[in-house]
Amino acid sequence: MINETILNKLRPITPEEKSILDGNTEINKDLYTENGGSIINSKKLLDSGKLISIRPHTRFIRFPEHSHDYVEAIYMCSGETIHIINGNKIKLCSGELLFLGQTAMQEILPANENDIAVNFIILPQFFDKTLEMLGEEETPLRKFIADCLGKTTDTEGYLHFKVADVLPVQNLIENLLWTIINNTPNKRNINQTTMGLLFMQLLNYTDRLSYPQKKESFPFRVFSYIESNYKDGSLSELAEIMHYDLFWLSKEIKSATGFSYTVLIQEKRLSQSAFLLRTTKMKITDIANAVGYTNISYFHRLFNSKYGVSPKKYRDSK
Repeated sequence: MINETILNKLRPITPEEKSILDGNTEINKDLYTENGGSIINSKKLLDSGKLISIRPHTRFIRFPEHSHDYVEAIYMCSGETIHIINGNKIKLCSGELLFLGQTAMQEILPANENDIAVNFIILPQFFDKTLEMLGEEETPLRKFIADCLGKTTDTEGYLHFKVADVLPVQNLIENLLWTIINNTPNKRNINQTTMGLLFMQLLNYTDRLSYPQKKESFPFRVFSYIESNYKDGSLSELAEIMHYDLFWLSKEIKSATGFSYTVLIQEKRLSQSAFLLRTTKMKITDIANAVGYTNISYFHRLFNSKYGVSPKKYRDSK
């Protein structure tokens, strides 16, 4: 449950909502777009010089189909809202998080008074630090951010995380809201770091992720499986899940990503082991086992080949 102080700041009826309750039946596009278009303009919602801001979602009215010239994140504080994104109907429930790329087409059905959502308006360059924190490893979340920064049209369009019961994620979202609402000093650095930590946490919950199922999502599905199963997953299990021939899948992964399944698994395991070396006091043998290596000398050899030092020296240097 979100902090009650924050919820109380988002709950009151806004002047725009009062106008709707008084009888206006259409969104005032002048509040959101230039010349009545269908692209919501960040300059209408962000103060000059800001990279991120928030606003309560406007209730009691249908938002017609639109896109954004920024990245939008929607957090459902209480209740639920219904979104239609690129033709896909999504119910966003309390505690859930939805990211939208600039190319996503979104329609929102009317919300009731207790359906309280907050919209994050985020300029793509805000994610520079997040991208740096996620490292070089290709993951679904990293691809989403990179696509948003590059304004490409092949982005997945949206990421829907069902993480209402994941306390670290909820705490980080609450921290973002608190910092922005209370205009905390040094808030840009705080918010960019918090967003990076949020994405790093979300990497651990790709099993809670929904995204559009379309042809170009093939690499996304492969990376998602690897994120959740890097310790003991197998190409044969992935082939069974995706209903593909094993030999065909192996070739397609290499064609789509430039790497074999074995290399992708190895990169994820080594990346995770480096993360554990930096952030925990686990024994190196336990870390090797935790990421899927029972042959410790083989783990040391692979780690040294990737990072140029032994696991112990890597830990001591951090």
